[in-house]
Amino acid sequence: MRLIPVALAALIAASFVSAPAVANTDQLVANICDYVKSDDKNRLRKKLKESRVKLRNIYTGVSCDGSSLLRTAYNSNANDVGEYIAKRLGADDLQVPEADGQTILDWANENGHGSSAITAAIKDRIGG
Repeated sequence: MRLIPVALAALIAASFVSAPAVANTDQLVANICDYVKSDDKNRLRKKLKESRVKLRNIYTGVSCDGSSLLRTAYNSNANDVGEYIAKRLGADDLQVPEADGQTILDWANENGHGSSAITAAIKDRIGG
């Protein structure tokens, strides 16, 4: 008889605990995007370390205004952050087509970023 109220109380307590996690995730993504746009590699590194997340684990799930982190870095002329991101991702991650079907290198070359320092870091990473 006491099992139902205890289970209900546990369920209610669990629902309150999960709500801040979503808010924290949204704030983390917003901070990451801001640091990429402002080319602030040190603050990006610090935020990732504080949050105990690895860039390669969250890269595909983070979108800044509909663009990947590397595309955001290209568009913001954030070469330091772009090189940092490229060096932290695996070669396989850099060769996966993004939402529009283009790999990051194809997109960069098509949009005039072929000679960028970010592109050089990507090519070094994938061995091409």
